[in-house]
Amino acid sequence: MTELTGRTAFVTGGANGVGLGLARALIAQGCKVAIADVREDSLASALKLLENQPVMGVTLDVSSREAFAEAADRVEAELGPVSLVFNNAGVNLFQTIEDSSYDDWDWLLGVNLHGVINGVMTFAPRMKARGGGGHICNTASMAGFLCNGAPGIYNTTKFAVRGLSESLRYSLAPHGIGVSMLCPGLVKSYIYASDAIRPDALKGGARDVNSEFVANLEKLHEAGMEPEVIAQRTLDAIRENRFYIFSHPEFREELGEVFDEVLAEFRDYPEDPGRPERLQIEAGRRASYRKAREVARALV
Repeated sequence: MTELTGRTAFVTGGANGVGLGLARALIAQGCKVAIADVREDSLASALKLLENQPVMGVTLDVSSREAFAEAADRVEAELGPVSLVFNNAGVNLFQTIEDSSYDDWDWLLGVNLHGVINGVMTFAPRMKARGGGGHICNTASMAGFLCNGAPGIYNTTKFAVRGLSESLRYSLAPHGIGVSMLCPGLVKSYIYASDAIRPDALKGGARDVNSEFVANLEKLHEAGMEPEVIAQRTLDAIRENRFYIFSHPEFREELGEVFDEVLAEFRDYPEDPGRPERLQIEAGRRASYRKAREVARALV
């Protein structure tokens, strides 16, 4: 994917933060853009900011399969076939797994994981059927590699997006469709205020909002990377067909430490019965995996 001009892009979580940054960067590259967001007030503000541009807004709860399909139909009827998809919408709860409720799980999984699944399942078959290539970019996070006790559910969803995205990259490459995964660190965004858009139906067991904690998170996010910077780095990576988009270079050393710790956990055990036969099977899988990576990297 080297040419973005003239394509139609669909960006979830597009009214604020990284999503809005992506929308503006895509428009600057000559794309028509649909920004989808669950917040109607934010969507109206974004559309006002982007008035007189080739953009449309769609109110969308990404956790709904039906709503996603309807939104896709509306956008493609107005802007033409979508060949750039940015599954970017996300929410967060800054708490541990054992202190969370089932509704906490359903909310974050619905947006952060099922929102990506719904975007892929809505648009990937259409893109394959039409030909013409394209690109899907799923927003994960450095939280898809690095985690602590909190935010446990958020980490879970982002690790899952990582596996989904890599598998998708290999299955779509033969069809000329690229896949990337954006892994930002701290961003100047409003994710700290996720509770404000939590559905009433999924508030069972929810903790009372700690206003002081939220205010402190707001200050932290003010020091985050500007969305426009992340957007430009993302589009550069898509043009170069890179899978991992590490917008924040400050994580390189820490990620290296974690990978070194992972590799250090391997042991040279004595040979177990059946190992030679098992290694023959694994050799075939390894060769297939290597070939899939080569095909995906060669996509232009």
